[in-house]
Amino acid sequence: MKQLDRRADGVKAQVSLAGGETLSIEADRVILAVGIEGNTEGLGLEGMAVEVDRTHVVTNEWMETGEPGVYAVGDLAGPPWLAHKATHEGILVAERIAGAPGAHPLNKNRIPGCTYCRPQVASVGLTEAAARAEGYALKVGRFPFVGNGKAIALGESDGLVKTIFDAATGELLGAHLIGAEVTELIQGFVIAMNLETTEAELMQTVFAHPTLSEMMHESVLEAWERAIHI
Repeated sequence: MKQLDRRADGVKAQVSLAGGETLSIEADRVILAVGIEGNTEGLGLEGMAVEVDRTHVVTNEWMETGEPGVYAVGDLAGPPWLAHKATHEGILVAERIAGAPGAHPLNKNRIPGCTYCRPQVASVGLTEAAARAEGYALKVGRFPFVGNGKAIALGESDGLVKTIFDAATGELLGAHLIGAEVTELIQGFVIAMNLETTEAELMQTVFAHPTLSEMMHESVLEAWERAIHI
């Protein structure tokens, strides 16, 4: 955000784009989210081996702090600041303390992020830019909502499903969606990543018709230039 100009009938926002250009947007209101500050005061952490970084408690993949027997979960343990992440961490810690069989460490790369705006936004895993920065050779698939019969029938033809794969192994590295009900669709990709599914299994999966989920299939197919409806 470069500049905000308040008017009697709304707000005019000046947004800086990656290429150096400025985009002007007129809106009724602007909602600004600036993150979350951890409330670590008054917890008695002084003198303990609990590390605090920018107001958040530092933990490992088991939510353990530097102090034996002390765990931290939820917003206090840092991003992503999501209710479903916090719930999962709480269960993980309880299972860890109880020595429950099957307890597993947290992989933050497989936590879905959902924004409940219109259109909805959902993502999991690496972005294309982040994957390239890590040195992956990529296969990237994109499929538009306008190519899906269910989306057209719903009057929701604006949107996109994007999938990012490791070209060498077929591993699903990330998925990013924008459009109607994508906060429901994203879980399919989260499950696929958790099961270490490759493009081959996703291509061979039968998706029901007519559904919005067919776009997930088409996006995978498009990454290998095999899409059906574009």
